[in-house]
Amino acid sequence: MLNRIDLSRSDLNLLVLFEVVLDERHVGRAAERLALTPSAVSHGLGRLRRLLNDPLFLKTPRGVLPTARAMELAGPIADILARARDVISTAEPFDPKNSTRRFTIGAPDGVTAVFLRPLLAELHRAAPGIDIGVRQLLPVPGEMSPERAWRTAFGDLEAGAMDIAVIPSFHIPTRFHARSLYDEDFVIAMRVGHPFADDPTLERYCEMQHLVVSFTGDPHGFVDEILATQGYSRRISLTVPNFMFALAVVADTDLISALPRRFVAMHAARFGVISLESPFPPTTFQLNAIAPRAAMIDAGLAWIFDLLAPKRAGSHNRLP
Repeated sequence: MLNRIDLSRSDLNLLVLFEVVLDERHVGRAAERLALTPSAVSHGLGRLRRLLNDPLFLKTPRGVLPTARAMELAGPIADILARARDVISTAEPFDPKNSTRRFTIGAPDGVTAVFLRPLLAELHRAAPGIDIGVRQLLPVPGEMSPERAWRTAFGDLEAGAMDIAVIPSFHIPTRFHARSLYDEDFVIAMRVGHPFADDPTLERYCEMQHLVVSFTGDPHGFVDEILATQGYSRRISLTVPNFMFALAVVADTDLISALPRRFVAMHAARFGVISLESPFPPTTFQLNAIAPRAAMIDAGLAWIFDLLAPKRAGSHNRLP
């Protein structure tokens, strides 16, 4: 968009002006936000029009309307400014109380539902200006190997698409900083008064109709692998794409579902769902918070990482 010659003789604050005018669709309101006069904003728009060779904003009785070219440029300019702000924010000493940074954390939704509420409470207390973006992470479909099932999360971290990932994997490449968040296993969730609660044996479990959380709709899960080793199978009557929806469905049907213990403990009561211990051998897995080692030099990222996953010496303060 801007070649080297343009950059050498151009004021990149004009991109900030573009962003505000595009947001306000009004020169006067944009001037107020930028602490400039309307004439200064108009002058800046004139320079920007010459630089980008387009009218950019057309006057109307109610303000200005962006041209098609302006709308095409909106995304690239927003990206340039976001990157510039990130560079500047990491260059300044990090102060959580005054920081207005945004961090993106990726995790499966059943994991996010465990750590997000206490994390937000801590941020409200210690860093009220920090914002959080949440990305849902999903294992690679059909991949049973843990180190390969979450390989896309590693790629997204290195590409800068998110700052921290929380995944159930012991196999973390050495180029990533990792810390245990908590250990998890599964319980059997069902509505209050479900007949399975009267006879929670393995045989009775296999006779029930089951709900499985599967983003792709694949009904085969890790429980089926466990049952197969003992010569059992079950009927998967329904798959749903996330754990919170699973609780809502289980609450109103005779379906039962194997769901993460901590997730159920935190959220089942509001749906009127109860849980029982699993009748098959439990599988315990570790949730690890990970970030690229090279990125941990960023004091802000290191701070939010420690807040999410404190060191074991302070494990009594751990968020989940």
